[in-house]
Amino acid sequence: MEVELPTRWKGLTMSQYDVTTDPKEHVDVFTTQAGLYTSDDAILCRVFPTSLKGPALNWFTRLPPNSIDCFDTLVTRFDIQFATCKPHHLTSLALVNIRQEKGESLREFMERFGKISLNISNLNLEVATHHLVTALKPDPFIDSLCKKHVSNLDELRTKATKFMQMEELKEFRSTTQSDTWEKKYIDRERVLAPRPNSRFKDSRQPKYNRYTPLVSN
Repeated sequence: MEVELPTRWKGLTMSQYDVTTDPKEHVDVFTTQAGLYTSDDAILCRVFPTSLKGPALNWFTRLPPNSIDCFDTLVTRFDIQFATCKPHHLTSLALVNIRQEKGESLREFMERFGKISLNISNLNLEVATHHLVTALKPDPFIDSLCKKHVSNLDELRTKATKFMQMEELKEFRSTTQSDTWEKKYIDRERVLAPRPNSRFKDSRQPKYNRYTPLVSN
């Protein structure tokens, strides 16, 4: 059945699937964007192929006639066909070998820890906290986590942010104090150093370069 696409769809732009990314994610993006324009099943089936390219589009064009009766069927066939393209999902085991490196700040470590955690589906709070305490070097942040447990991951990030700021403030003050002492030392050395053009000369040096010899009578 021929379906006429609404004129307003002409402005719709979306990335095209080429079997190198997660097919489920592509369907989610498509349905989210297409849902802004219509919920009509026939139109969704008609527009979906425009979001495919390369091997994915070749697969669609070779589907047997009348083999797709609704959009759900199309999505199911699409998901089965490209199931091997789904990315490997991380588990909490990915956190086992993470350790805070020598010289790595709390902020740097938490950014690295956070990137991995975000890719773990349904990460348990207790598991995340356990790995975090194990991975970090002894510091006030760990003491705080042990004394008072957080109730969710957002609270954990908020608490970590406070200790990041404290660590950075301490580092800033230490650097500033070091620079101040260095400046004072340099200024003191400049004051005590002899000046080449000073009018105060060493008293041990002769006043004149040449003297009139004394004659004894």
